[in-house]
Amino acid sequence: MTFTALIMAGGRGKRFGSSVEKPLALFMGKPLITWVVEAVQASSKISNFYVVTSPNTPETEAKCLREGLRVIRTDGNGYHEDLKQAIIASRLYHPVLTVSSDLPALTGKFLDKVLSIYERCGKPALTVLVPIEKFREAGLSAPSLYNYRGVDYVVSGVNVLDGAKIFEEEIDQETLILEDVEAVININSYEDLRRAECFLSTLMMQKRFNSSCQTV
Repeated sequence: MTFTALIMAGGRGKRFGSSVEKPLALFMGKPLITWVVEAVQASSKISNFYVVTSPNTPETEAKCLREGLRVIRTDGNGYHEDLKQAIIASRLYHPVLTVSSDLPALTGKFLDKVLSIYERCGKPALTVLVPIEKFREAGLSAPSLYNYRGVDYVVSGVNVLDGAKIFEEEIDQETLILEDVEAVININSYEDLRRAECFLSTLMMQKRFNSSCQTV
């Protein structure tokens, strides 16, 4: 099975606290949305993708169009409304991966892992949650929480949904709890961005050090 991906990039970004649209904010030298686009393009299970924009993100939309990316412009009435509008506008009545445009640590390999689990779970929807302590380890804020079996988790911004179910009030959902750094790095504020850069830089240095030690 191959999937269509929707990169959600139409939010107001009120918490970000910058005059720059959040998807365009530079993270380790590249706009946040560029990292996400590259991860989606690297996935072996994603056959095509769209960037979902709104009147809240005109500069993001312009950048995507300049780069030849396919864009779905929504009304900007909130994440769920924009998602529903995008699915209906493009008639995506099949399983769709949705990812936020502020997840710069995503990789194609990680997305393939999530999509493979979705294929096996047999449910029309899947959401990825992250333990709060993992966000705290990275020094990040965690404003979007989801209570699962009596425990609060952080919403990662990675989901899979069968678009054919978009009109249903309640959808049976698989809940996937992951600690992968790809799911942990979720940028909500400018302070998050800087802290995440430091966290990932340190992590990469540690990996290089461990690798060099193994070759000695």
